[in-house]
Amino acid sequence: MNTQKKVKVKSKIIITYAVSITIACILLYFIIPVLLNYGPDTINTEFDRQVSGGLCYYQQILLIGISLVLVVSLFLFFLLKDIDNYPIYIKNKNKYKNQIEHIKKVCLSLPNKILLVFIIIPLLLSICVLFMQTSYLTSSDFKLMLLIFILSTTTISITNTYVRKLLSKILNDLENTSYADVKRNTIVEKLLFQIIPIMAVCIVFTYLAVSSIYEKNNAQLLSNFYNNQFEAMIENNSIFNKDDLITSLNKINLSNDSNILFITDSNFNFIYQTNELSDFFKKYAAELSEKNNFEVYDYYGTSGQGILYPISFQNGETFYLGAHYIIYSNEMISYIVSLLLGLGLICSGILYTFASEISKNIKEVTHSLEDIANNNETISEKELYITSVDEIGDLIKVYNNIQSLTITHLNQIHDNQETLMEKERLASLGQLIGGIAHNLKTPIMSISGAAEGLSDLVKEYDSSIDDPEVNSQDHHEIASDMSNWISKIKTHTEYMSDVITAVKGQAVTLSNEEDITFTITELLKRVNILMRHELKNSIVYLKISVRTDENLMIHGDVNSLVQVINNMVSNSIQAYNGKTEQNIDLIVEKHDNNLYISIKDYACGLPKKVKDKLFKEMITTKGKNGTGLGLYMSYSTIKAHFNGNIIVDSELGQGTTFTIILPL
Repeated sequence: MNTQKKVKVKSKIIITYAVSITIACILLYFIIPVLLNYGPDTINTEFDRQVSGGLCYYQQILLIGISLVLVVSLFLFFLLKDIDNYPIYIKNKNKYKNQIEHIKKVCLSLPNKILLVFIIIPLLLSICVLFMQTSYLTSSDFKLMLLIFILSTTTISITNTYVRKLLSKILNDLENTSYADVKRNTIVEKLLFQIIPIMAVCIVFTYLAVSSIYEKNNAQLLSNFYNNQFEAMIENNSIFNKDDLITSLNKINLSNDSNILFITDSNFNFIYQTNELSDFFKKYAAELSEKNNFEVYDYYGTSGQGILYPISFQNGETFYLGAHYIIYSNEMISYIVSLLLGLGLICSGILYTFASEISKNIKEVTHSLEDIANNNETISEKELYITSVDEIGDLIKVYNNIQSLTITHLNQIHDNQETLMEKERLASLGQLIGGIAHNLKTPIMSISGAAEGLSDLVKEYDSSIDDPEVNSQDHHEIASDMSNWISKIKTHTEYMSDVITAVKGQAVTLSNEEDITFTITELLKRVNILMRHELKNSIVYLKISVRTDENLMIHGDVNSLVQVINNMVSNSIQAYNGKTEQNIDLIVEKHDNNLYISIKDYACGLPKKVKDKLFKEMITTKGKNGTGLGLYMSYSTIKAHFNGNIIVDSELGQGTTFTIILPL
């Protein structure tokens, strides 16, 4: 892994977003005056500085851009503070598990967090700047915030595409780690979260564009309307002084009751106005209107404009007739907004339906793949239907192929498993036969010796029947000797009966189950009998310690439990690799409502990679001499027949302890 290359990730992300902010600010600089119908010569001029409280247009944009770069850079700097160290964390995953989880959460959530930052912070900064100028919000301010919203959303959506590629490289390196506590988003949520902002951008931009075009056209119509009326008023009336001018002006038809008529002298002192005009409008009329064909603009972006119509009297006095009018229509704007919102809702509904259908198809494949991944033996053989000729259809087609191959492989595995289990049964039967031969050899020879002794006593007794020298005391002694031999025969036959019972139970349990109630004593007696031969041959000692009532009753398949314990004792014997004079502890104790049976050896222990896979798959440390089926079957037996569990504790060089937990 190239660490030097990876440490640049944080810097790349910060620089990327800084460049995006810069581009967005440049676009804002050029787009705002066009869409908000700023008056000519009102930005980046002395006029701009005076009406804006000291900050002209480019300075405002620069202030917003610098503030955004600083805020977002600081936010990213602290959010991504550990991301450059992830190559170090990967090398020691166990030590840095929490750090790895944190980095993954950051990688998965960063684009959405930045999107929220780019939506909220620019609007807050814009409001602050606007309040610095006017201390109140106007319709133009609202349009400005909408414009900032669409530019920031569009910019961040494009930028996130590149940032996700950078973050995906990190997530790929972390692919072998878990995803604990990472918030999961559905396909529907993701699509809606990604596409609805873009739809909102389109709707808002369409609104601003249509509104701007409509206002420009309406402004031209109103300008012509009032110019024509002023011209007709001068031609059709005898106006000789200011009072005549005011009288005639009041006769003009208004296009809207909110329009304002006014008269100003050559020094732009407003000598008459039908309603109050803004200071911005008056200043623009005095300083900039003549340069712009006597068109007058109200405050930045507001929907108010006006015209001036110059008139001169014979005495040399010059006056200006003027009209201030609103260039937007509430009805028209409401119609446009309603139409766009309606289209937005319809598109959102269609998008949700489309996303839900995609999610449904993916969920079907996911759930089916989960059955395969979780080794579910009841995998459905029913193929998923291909309902579309696209990527989803390709996915379903590939799944159907995987499903078919998996079912074929499972059948092969089941066949192989049956073969392995049959071999294991035969091996177990071989051990049982060896145990029978050893365990019955001694008592049979003892019984044979006792039979010889009885035979001799019978002959002695028979010959003494007519012997006058044999008295009753002699008869009693012969009878006593015969009774002793019979007692010895009885003891040996009882032992043989126990051996046969234990062996018979183990042979039967290979194919049948028998749920009975038995005591700890009965359980350990069978274990002792069946393991005696193997323990004696290996010269290993089984030390049994019962730390609870020996008559405690256990219900279940005693033969299966004996087989599990014997298998673990055999594993412990083999763990010593032929070393003699070694000990194995078999400890039985009760805690709460569970019985704990522990088999502990002091051999070499198990490697971590082996310990992690025990009971999950057939694994062995015996090489070609083992199959790993014994422990696998033992675990399955305890789970199935006793609803219990088996846990393992092992350290290299210290030994291994298997603990069987049985609910009582």
